[in-house]
Amino acid sequence: MSASRRAFLLLPALGVLPGVTQSGLVPPLAIPVTRILLAGDVMLSRYVGIVARSKGDPGWPLHDVSVLLSSADIAFANLESPFSDRGRMVDKGMVFKAEPEMIQALEQAGIDIVSTANNHARDCGRYGVEYTLDWLQQHGIAAVGTAPTAEAARQGTVLDRNGVRFGFLAYTYDQSNGNHADVDERIAMMDRGQMAADVKNILERADVAIVSMHAGVEYQHKPNAQQQAFARAAIDAGASIVVGHHPHVTQPVESYGNGVIFYSLGNLVFDQLQQKETQRGWIGDVRFLGKRMAEYNVIAVDIVRTAPRAAVLVP
Repeated sequence: MSASRRAFLLLPALGVLPGVTQSGLVPPLAIPVTRILLAGDVMLSRYVGIVARSKGDPGWPLHDVSVLLSSADIAFANLESPFSDRGRMVDKGMVFKAEPEMIQALEQAGIDIVSTANNHARDCGRYGVEYTLDWLQQHGIAAVGTAPTAEAARQGTVLDRNGVRFGFLAYTYDQSNGNHADVDERIAMMDRGQMAADVKNILERADVAIVSMHAGVEYQHKPNAQQQAFARAAIDAGASIVVGHHPHVTQPVESYGNGVIFYSLGNLVFDQLQQKETQRGWIGDVRFLGKRMAEYNVIAVDIVRTAPRAAVLVP
């Protein structure tokens, strides 16, 4: 796939189905269409924070795509930087910390749910894991992949839209970023057997399962064996969508079984300005007709001075 927008139709065009009464055919009954937008890595620390502060606008990083993201029934992203109100501002290095006010970027863009399971989840220690969950909750943004307990992290999060229950799960290949020798069980790790059980469990509470996968090799345009095995196992277990991130570049979209795999959507907000590939990303655009996935697309984004702009605005 090129960086331009592509459409992949799983069913005929979205529409309505006829209803029947005792008196015969009646006008078509509208089946609700639910639009879900899926984004990759959002990093609100380092130079992203510096630029936002220079503009006096913590919401600036997602300003240019806020109308697009807010148009969705559910907007999802991977939150690559924990929030914390402790310690100095981080303006460089590989240990991220987003200042609390930067949550305005997620709020103003209408982000509904974020994955907090990634290799930077513990960059602000145990306190940062807890603070991030509390801060997101206070601002009406759901989290998935980390939770107050290991059991809760595996239960996932269910959002109801248009009478359809969408269940989200999230996993990461790494949680330490090279800084921790122990394991924090509140962060869901990639284990195919456990994930398959989690998918089956969440489908007892939800109509649709969506699995977030933080994995792959940075800057590689093809998924590795771990990504492929994990993503396909998720679809085999009953998930409709696997959404991937971490490589910081886009990777192929695969139709597999009864679902779709976005192996890597690349960056949405990041300060990796040295390579053109890391300044281009995709937003997955998925439409459900009732409980059935009807269509999926990608919307290309260009990252300009850390902030994304949609190459094609789609209604």
